[in-house]
Amino acid sequence: MPFTVLKKSLVSAARLGTLQTPHGELRTPFFMPIATKGAVKTLSSFDIEKLGSPILLSNTYHLYLRPGLEVLKKFGGLHNFMSWNGALLTDSGGYQVFSLAKMRKIKEEGAVFASHIDGSRHLLTPELSMEIQRIIGSDIAMVLDECTPANSERKYLIDSLARTTRWAERSKQAFEKGRGESVNPDARIFGIVQGGTDLELRVQHAKDLAALDFDGYAIGGLSVGEPFADACGTVAALDTVLPQDKPRYFMGGAQPNEIIEYVKRGVDMFDCVLPTRNARHGMLYRFVHDDLSKPDFYETVHVTNEKWKMSDEPLAGVDSSDEISHELSRYSYAYLRHLFTVDEILALRLATMVNVRFYLELMDKIRNSIGTIL
Repeated sequence: MPFTVLKKSLVSAARLGTLQTPHGELRTPFFMPIATKGAVKTLSSFDIEKLGSPILLSNTYHLYLRPGLEVLKKFGGLHNFMSWNGALLTDSGGYQVFSLAKMRKIKEEGAVFASHIDGSRHLLTPELSMEIQRIIGSDIAMVLDECTPANSERKYLIDSLARTTRWAERSKQAFEKGRGESVNPDARIFGIVQGGTDLELRVQHAKDLAALDFDGYAIGGLSVGEPFADACGTVAALDTVLPQDKPRYFMGGAQPNEIIEYVKRGVDMFDCVLPTRNARHGMLYRFVHDDLSKPDFYETVHVTNEKWKMSDEPLAGVDSSDEISHELSRYSYAYLRHLFTVDEILALRLATMVNVRFYLELMDKIRNSIGTIL
């Protein structure tokens, strides 16, 4: 997967680049809206195209359970099934297994878990994870890993990292072996660096994975409860260890001001549930000013609050030219508040459009700021 660094900042480790995928070129740094089960909640693939995101993130665990491999095979992969022409990155299922702590057991072969749907038992191995992602047709597949809790003891971390490295090697072997049977044979595979906030273990794990020569590297196991300063320190420690000619992906984060800090520490790719999840609770992101070097460049507003009851402020600027902004400019904060108050489903769609648009615009602003203020 050709990754090209076009510009490096003189004031931080931020970098501007391009990442080629079988479904188009991606400008880095970029953000991936979450389409866990094959859709961004409340939005269609057509909506996402109009919003301008060239890539989505879907999840191996959920798609394996529903709709299942038989359906995905029938449609020739997830791109066809969800009518999506952009790129797809799929998480391996490791984080979802982590979140099922009371319903799973980790062993050398893989993770044994009980389905959250019907309680059925499954064994997710590195080989099965690669097979599922091959059938999905992912442009970027993630190795199976164990995401360790933030408060894990060092001995457990050491044992877990050794196993995760072995799983990563098995994942890559299975990925390469099955490439010819994939609906997306030019797909690439990323390793996932774990180790909690133990810098010594993080650095060593990054070196171990770099030796396996993946197409890119994710930083996993953060945004799970650790202090933000510790997460920043962990990312910074990896900047000089991870290969400079490969993309870096911060998994599962973060708030807009935190994304700025991670970009300054060399991260190229992000995903996060916050814009869509918060939208469903009436929390909207919006810019306050354009100086990204100051953490107050944005604010969150709770549109369900009484203060918005009479607000005729449009959800997007009336001078916006793109199709989504033009649509949002037709509706006021007062109207959106009304929709939430009366439980109209349209409220969820409009709020989600506002927040996904904000995150995508944020990445545009970040790319335009690298080499100047970032």
